[in-house]
Amino acid sequence: MSRKFSLFWMIVLFALILTASPAGAGKANDTLNILHEIELSSVDNYFNTDRWGVVLCHLLWDSLLYRDLKTGEYKPNLATSWKFVDSKTMEFDLRQGVNFHNGDEFDADDVVYTLNWVSDPKNGVKTQNNVNWIEKCEKLGKYKVRLKTKRNFPAAAEYIAGVMAIYPHKYYAKVGPEGMATKPVGTGPYKGVEVVPGKSITLAKNENYFAAGPKGKPSIGKLHIRFISEVNTQIAELMSGRADWIWRVPQDQAEKMAKMPKITVETADTMRVFFLHFDAANKKGRNSPVNKLKVRQAIGHAIDKATIQKTLVKGASRIIHSACYPSQFGCTDDVVKYEYDPAKAKKLLAEAGYPNGFEIDFYGWRNRPEMEAVMGYLNTVGIKAKIQYLTYAAVREKIRVGEVDMAHNNWGSFSIHDASAFTGNFFGGTTDDNARDPDVIKWLEIADTSVDPEVRKKNYSSALQRVAEQAYCIPLWSSNMNYAYTKDLNFSAQPDEIPRFFNSSWK
Repeated sequence: MSRKFSLFWMIVLFALILTASPAGAGKANDTLNILHEIELSSVDNYFNTDRWGVVLCHLLWDSLLYRDLKTGEYKPNLATSWKFVDSKTMEFDLRQGVNFHNGDEFDADDVVYTLNWVSDPKNGVKTQNNVNWIEKCEKLGKYKVRLKTKRNFPAAAEYIAGVMAIYPHKYYAKVGPEGMATKPVGTGPYKGVEVVPGKSITLAKNENYFAAGPKGKPSIGKLHIRFISEVNTQIAELMSGRADWIWRVPQDQAEKMAKMPKITVETADTMRVFFLHFDAANKKGRNSPVNKLKVRQAIGHAIDKATIQKTLVKGASRIIHSACYPSQFGCTDDVVKYEYDPAKAKKLLAEAGYPNGFEIDFYGWRNRPEMEAVMGYLNTVGIKAKIQYLTYAAVREKIRVGEVDMAHNNWGSFSIHDASAFTGNFFGGTTDDNARDPDVIKWLEIADTSVDPEVRKKNYSSALQRVAEQAYCIPLWSSNMNYAYTKDLNFSAQPDEIPRFFNSSWK
């Protein structure tokens, strides 16, 4: 019996023992007990970059527009109608009769305050790329606003529908990000009940949620989100009935759990792309091997992506060759591809001055079998990668300041269906840009601002081809997401990696 197999059945046994105690979750209590592995740096939507922050954005708050999952069309949400006055100006008529969770009436003052505050650089919003295109928002009436952009920004509606939560202006002006992080207030289908930093978040159904909105009225009474980093503990909690829903379940364990009579396992491809992230620009003058093009290309040829995807990632994931997700506007797969060729990798390393390879720190924040497999392939060609595990936030900041030569990174684009959210974020001259290629930055500036779709596609293509040729990053695969949840739950996974619990219900 293999070690992994034995460990799994030990977890099952532990779960069965736990079931002797009364469970504190589930259909009987009308409480959906949810587990997530990474604690949020902040519940405030604009001061975290974790995936769960995007999930909470849709649960606790609303935006002016909402993207229809089936058609991709933008629908009225807090706005009832909108129009482009010109290429840099949008006007919105706002929904009347909506109240925030604290009873404050929603109107134009909230939209104007929120959008002007979050787009002001001095306020330090973490997700700058989501808001730095806004010039200003103006009040035209109690229920009408005008939004001006700094430049042509054709993806404006996509960002507004996805991540632009509207805050109550009086409350936020009083409590700021710190207050919103502990006592969140929005208009969304769920309202905050309790936030225990680093441990849990409890939400309750908003009984007064506006029925005319595209999200629909929520069904489940409470959502209790706990942060548990260890996946085996999560599985034990689910099997014991102390949890009702988990995700990011490793493939081998998901396959075993699918045989359990009281658990549903659902798998789906997601917009999250895994890639090797290099300090190609040598931000701190550290003279790393990855500053050399042939070394980066050698790394690309050293990894058998297809085998790793087939044997470890599995599920609905797909091999990715370009620095974007295929469904994003402007994304193209017509770029240089690094096929598995260890002999070529060794030749390139020798040409770069490393005939015997080299040692390098390899940063990541989650112990994944795929990361170990990548290390194994690199070792075969002489690159001895030493794993350095830190928290997500710590790795991200070290990458930004040029203290990481190579990282196992991933990006979900905040579920924005536009290449500006991926390619523009990592190669458009931002703090996350470790290539700093002036041509790429120029092409992306055009692609991100042109109102002509064909011009946008052409310039994204040029930028993506250059990124691939220079191996500024090595895309690997999209994330296969395994969800596991109680058979009592109606739930549907979506490729944008946003579990919409407001659409879930008990059977």
